Amino acid sequence: MSDLPPDERLAERWTELRAAGRTALVAYVTAGHPAPAETAAFLRGAAAAGVDVVELGIPFSDPVADGPVIQASSHAALSAGMTARAALRLLAEAPAQVPVVVFSYLNPVLAMGPERFARDARSAGAAGILITDLPAGADDAIDRALGAGGLPLVRLVAPTTPPERQRAVAARSRGFLYLIARLGVTGESAEIAAGLGPQIAALRSRTSLPIAVGFGIGSAEQAVAVGALADGVVIGSALVARMARGGAREALEWLKTVRAALDSGPRAA
Repeated sequence: MSDLPPDERLAERWTELRAAGRTALVAYVTAGHPAPAETAAFLRGAAAAGVDVVELGIPFSDPVADGPVIQASSHAALSAGMTARAALRLLAEAPAQVPVVVFSYLNPVLAMGPERFARDARSAGAAGILITDLPAGADDAIDRALGAGGLPLVRLVAPTTPPERQRAVAARSRGFLYLIARLGVTGESAEIAAGLGPQIAALRSRTSLPIAVGFGIGSAEQAVAVGALADGVVIGSALVARMARGGAREALEWLKTVRAALDSGPRAA
């Protein structure tokens, strides 16, 4: 893993990807699911499987943006005793060889204190933080506290976000922008959302940040279709389901097939 500070690790990775003409594979897993040892094995094996960025989900009791698969993983991890602090300890003890973005709802961050959460996540090896239910500009005090903790804050953009709001969100994001591919909660979809290409093109005109697309990508074929449009592809529910069935081994083996498909498919201009 790079010795660069967190605010430069994500930028370095995207620079490398762009230079190589490579679509980023971003992989989401829930900390502690199906067991802490499986999360640790995933973190250690992510780079070899072709993952470029890991999103490490902090389990939360009311994950309103998530569909049934990630909801179930979160509840299972909490029932087994996983906490935000334990998730950060897990990251520190099983460092990934790729940048890790901590993915959380706001409540666990507030419970620990935003500055301490960001500081502890940074100390554990995280390269960024994404808070699902903290819209850009909603609470400047929290933003400042997170910034004081030293971690880049990655932002979400929804399909319904107006153009001027997209510019404002992008201005407050670091590392990359996460574009939600469709309305609703996380989960696999039968097909890619209609109009995704124009949405990405419009967002590109409003920011120079890399754009990673998530929600609903559940197969290698869908990843390739999105990879032809975006800088990165985020896979969550389909990966969490494989973690539940076969642990890190099955999940990582499947990601290798996704990586191979992305590398042989078309890339965004």
